[in-house]
Amino acid sequence: MDTEEKIFTIRFSLAATIPAALQEEDDFEEGAWLAEWESQIKPGLIRAVFGYLRSFPRWQAHIRNRGISPMDEIEIALERSFVVPPFPSQ
Repeated sequence: MDTEEKIFTIRFSLAATIPAALQEEDDFEEGAWLAEWESQIKPGLIRAVFGYLRSFPRWQAHIRNRGISPMDEIEIALERSFVVPPFPSQ
């Protein structure tokens, strides 16, 4: 049996530009933009990806943990298995 593999990467680089005047505001929350990404955007994005992948029943998807914090990386492992069709009987 042969196993073929391919790596495909989608990388998100996050940045926030915060004017100095805003940082001086009393109600300014440092890191709020990152908290929004972690609590709202990223979970919805992952749900959408898995929802789409479930529409392909021959493929199985799961999160793979390689020891990197999920704050920094989430790896989705996809696997497609093939079945050898039985030989027709004579």
